[in-house]
Amino acid sequence: MSTREHKKETPKELKFAIITISTSRYNKTPDATDPDLADDGSGRLMTQLVKRAGHRVTTYALLPDEIEKIRATLERIDEDETKPDLILISGGTGIAPNDKTIEATKPLFKREIPGFGELFRELSREEVGTATILSRATAGITEKNTIIFCLPGSPEGVKLALTKIILPEAKHLTKHARGE
Repeated sequence: MSTREHKKETPKELKFAIITISTSRYNKTPDATDPDLADDGSGRLMTQLVKRAGHRVTTYALLPDEIEKIRATLERIDEDETKPDLILISGGTGIAPNDKTIEATKPLFKREIPGFGELFRELSREEVGTATILSRATAGITEKNTIIFCLPGSPEGVKLALTKIILPEAKHLTKHARGE
């Protein structure tokens, strides 16, 4: 079956969870339940792009760069009754000592999707040049078949990842992750 045929048989509407990792923003608004309350430009952009593509945002979370809090939130979301099909995480994917998103997330993957990070860095190179090597953007699938994308915190990186990679393939990825 061709990719085009596969895409015809995909779900129509997907559920997304959106998580922003930012210790400084978290310290200002630890109880934010909405990217507008947190003054979270990347979270707001992810929400807009997901909704514009015809999908639903079921969860928003703002977290500090702390492995335990990130992992606990991801596990809770993956068990929740409104379990999303995809989780988008923005922030904490660089190489600074306090960037902990990858360390918190990778142990939850039953399968990694290396092509996402590779393609993201390739496309990013056109915009930021060789500085793209500082990104550890990655993706994977949990035991419950939820797809997690770990993106940079910058709105430009979020826009690139969602418009050029994630949203065009979200339904197709979800279908395969579910084993359909």
